[in-house]
Amino acid sequence: MKYLVRDKIFAIGDDYWIEDENGRHAFLVDGKALRLRDTLELKDPNGRVLVTLREKLLSLRDAMTVERDERPLATVRRKRLSLLRNHYRVTLADGTELDVSGRILDREFAVEYDGELLAHVSRRWLRVRDTYAVDVVREDADAALLIAVAVCVIRMAEREG
Repeated sequence: MKYLVRDKIFAIGDDYWIEDENGRHAFLVDGKALRLRDTLELKDPNGRVLVTLREKLLSLRDAMTVERDERPLATVRRKRLSLLRNHYRVTLADGTELDVSGRILDREFAVEYDGELLAHVSRRWLRVRDTYAVDVVREDADAALLIAVAVCVIRMAEREG
């Protein structure tokens, strides 16, 4: 399933609908204004919060956390000592690790678990400016988590670059 995400709309205080490939509202992004750190909520069409993305404060390395039900679900960090393009590591609460690599700033990258593709992020399929697609490859994958990971690595890469 492909989800269409607008780039520049992910600003604090902005709200935006992420649509599925059929043009239906799939997720609402709620940018929380007046917070001490970057905070975004990804909600279902009924307004229920699925995941919350937060900039991690007082971290030695730049990091963002993804929370579900106010508990940590994942931490996203730039992988140290990586000679490959942009490379990020996502550590889930249960210790599982996902790898994110590719051309992050170009919106051409993959999210993998143990060498298996979970999601592919690309602008290549689209003609709409400032929009990219998150193609969730596995049907049993957590689409909200994978979209949150994509948003986190893009925000972190933009701050670094």
